[in-house]
Parts: sequence; structure tokens; C-alpha cells
Amino acid sequence: MAVDLGDEAQSARREMAIDQQANPPEDRARASEHDTADAALLERIRQGDRHALQSLYRKYYHPLLRFTYRITGRLELAEETVNDVMLVVWQDASVFEARSKVSTWIMGIAYRKAIKLAQGARRWYSRFAAADFDASIERPERAEEPTEQAELEDLLEHALSALPPEQRAVVELTYYFGCSYEEIASIVNCPVNTVKTRMFHARGKLRAVLPRLGRDELR
Repeated sequence: MAVDLGDEAQSARREMAIDQQANPPEDRARASEHDTADAALLERIRQGDRHALQSLYRKYYHPLLRFTYRITGRLELAEETVNDVMLVVWQDASVFEARSKVSTWIMGIAYRKAIKLAQGARRWYSRFAAADFDASIERPERAEEPTEQAELEDLLEHALSALPPEQRAVVELTYYFGCSYEEIASIVNCPVNTVKTRMFHARGKLRAVLPRLGRDELR
């Protein structure tokens, strides 16, 4: 089913599609329970419990891989970042002071390491073909004729890849992880107003690029 790019209603839906990706309210209502469980695991890690580290690793592996891939743009860098993050968690669990949620602390470590790797690789990795991240993820098979929602998700994937890493991170943390601006500011270590500015520019770029991507899809 082709997306009708000439229809204003469809265009408005694409423009607001990122908002529709946000986590439902009940996810945030469970955040406290998740943090309590994470804090218990972290306390065991402080005591040298490797099984607790394995549990935390299994819980955060896929979210961290997705997030760090968004920043680095390369699967191998994202995988390296996830392993580096868990090493820091193992080594520095004792310095966590519970001023933020455990997840905020972990995502902050991931952000800093992913940005550093991305900046270091930027000088040379553009010479090579980007890793096919989607091919490495098991997905349910789609019908032969893609649905409008599937096409919309594909357009969003391409649009997000066109954003600078710092803006991609803000969009990802807001709409896919359900973080507040205050939590994002803690993760990326910047003022809340800077987070809002990055989101403003990201949304503007996404609004501009989505119609163009749609036209390309119809060629």
C-alpha cells in the first residue's frame, strides 16, 4: 500500500508519527518498580556477584544496543560500547550514589562512550559501507504488500539516521525509552534547555526530511 504523499491528512500523520512511538503511560508507572529491581542488582554487583551482572546485562543488552547504534551508526561500535558499559558498571558500582535512577546512570555511561567512539571513527568509517543493523535483528515476517504503518516506520528509520548523533540520542531517549527532559539532561550531561533545543531542531529536520524520503520511496 503506497503512502499518499499528496494527501494533507497523511502528511500530518507522518509529521506526528514520532509522537506515536512514545512509551505508553503505564510504562512510566512501572519505572519505580524497575529501578528498585535494578538497585537490588547493583547492590549485589557491588559485592562482587557476577550472576547479578549477568542479569543486568541481559536486561539492558538490547536497549543499550539500540541506543548506542543510533549514536554510532555502526553495529560493531554499538556492540563494543555495550560491553564497555557493562565493564564500567562492574568496576564502578560502588560509586553509584543513587542521585538518579540506575537506568539513567547506565544510559549516561552508554551515551558518553558511544559519542566518543563515534567521534573517533568519524574520520574513516564513512569510507566503508555501513553495517546492516536491521539484518542482524530477528523480526516477524511482513506480508508481501507492506502496510502503511510498516512504510511509515521505515521512513522514520531513514529520517532518524539523517540527524546528528546528539539529536538522535534525544529523540531516541524521549520517544523510545520514555525519558523526561530532566532525565535526558542527566544522561547526556547538559542543561535541560539544551535538550529542548536539540529536540526542537531534530523535529524540524524530521519534518523536512520525511516528505522527501516518501517521494523517494515512490520512485
